[in-house]
Amino acid sequence: MAIFGTLDVVRSQTQGWAGFDTAFAYLQDLLQPGTAANTRIQSMAAGEVEKIELADGVFAMEQVYLSKPRYARYESHRRYTDIQVIITGEELMEVADVSRLAVEEPYVEERDVIVYGDYAGASVLRFQAGDAAVYRPEDGHMPNLRVGAQGSLVRKVVVKIPV
Repeated sequence: MAIFGTLDVVRSQTQGWAGFDTAFAYLQDLLQPGTAANTRIQSMAAGEVEKIELADGVFAMEQVYLSKPRYARYESHRRYTDIQVIITGEELMEVADVSRLAVEEPYVEERDVIVYGDYAGASVLRFQAGDAAVYRPEDGHMPNLRVGAQGSLVRKVVVKIPV
């Protein structure tokens, strides 16, 4: 099942995992006020996404968006593990083991995604600035969900680490 908590907790629980040192070095820089990476994500407008190539096949998707209503579709990936980190704002994410989900759209290799239908038994996680989740291929997840009735601006990064 997914790993979640503060970034420091997630880092300690994934210590020694392949590709994670690269990811956490980047995340440390991104979260440090005044760095080029932090300035870049803080200056992005809603709707923008920027891909940042790191090393050893690891890359990051920096993004800014308005959180949205629950959309009843989960996703998972085969080739990458996600580390999703909230930089500013807050959102809900739902997570469930893919063995409990019904495939709605089979695997699309060029996008590395499987899409699943709705599932009432998922865990709902609330994330604020500095919180992170690790989603492995067995973790179906529905991110970007608003907290409450209104959407809010979220700055988030998803680091993709080859499995």
